[in-house]
Amino acid sequence: MKVLEVDGVRFSYDRKDVLKNVSMQADKNEIISILGPNGVGKTTLLRCICNMLTPSEGSIRICGQDLSEVGPRDLAKLLGYVPQKASVSRTTVFDSVLIGRRPRMGITYSDHDLAVAWDVMTSLGLGEMTLDYVDEISGGEFQKVQIARALAQEPELLVLDEPSNNLDIANQHITMRMIERIVRHRGLCTVMTMHDINLAAYYSDKFVFMKDGMIAAFGGREVITPEVIREVYGMDVDVIEHNGQIAIIPNREQPALDRISDNKGVE
Repeated sequence: MKVLEVDGVRFSYDRKDVLKNVSMQADKNEIISILGPNGVGKTTLLRCICNMLTPSEGSIRICGQDLSEVGPRDLAKLLGYVPQKASVSRTTVFDSVLIGRRPRMGITYSDHDLAVAWDVMTSLGLGEMTLDYVDEISGGEFQKVQIARALAQEPELLVLDEPSNNLDIANQHITMRMIERIVRHRGLCTVMTMHDINLAAYYSDKFVFMKDGMIAAFGGREVITPEVIREVYGMDVDVIEHNGQIAIIPNREQPALDRISDNKGVE
């Protein structure tokens, strides 16, 4: 059974199609990156997968269960979501992680709930920060707390919106290695949006390239080609292999980039 099945999903804002007949699948022990320029529907697809938005057509199933038939509490047992931006409150790191147990707890927290929260924290290197307040820790540490809270739900599917956003290059790799380690150790399925193709290529198993609300390419490393990147991003690149890893190198001689540099201030 597939962990995630997206079948023919369509979604519109104000009668404008944002997602058009989107289909993809994901299995256990897989990291899948959704890639593409701004405004192509990546975050909308993620929100549909999390049941924050309801598609006008198509279906989304998690572990065989149709999202239209799953209540919020049961969905939280299947799916853990880490947003790109989250509000910071005056709570301790341990209490923030323990919140992830709410979908599975009874009237109050049990010894098992406390043990799960503590196990997740120690596995992410947060054990010495138990009593620290989340509004006093670094951005990288707060990202770990959010991931720990999602893992405390014991989900089958982990959904991440730009997990490396606003992190320096060292913390980007620390965070991505941590995600990779968790996925392999727990056999999770992980779907995430990414802007950095090289970072995604280094840590992901499969790739969803989106263009104009549709999937331009879906598959393993074989879909990372100069042709696909040119179609999706409108730029010429070289795709090379180095030490068994793929690297994408932009071609400096590109009219589109020249136009941007000639018109400073244009977004």
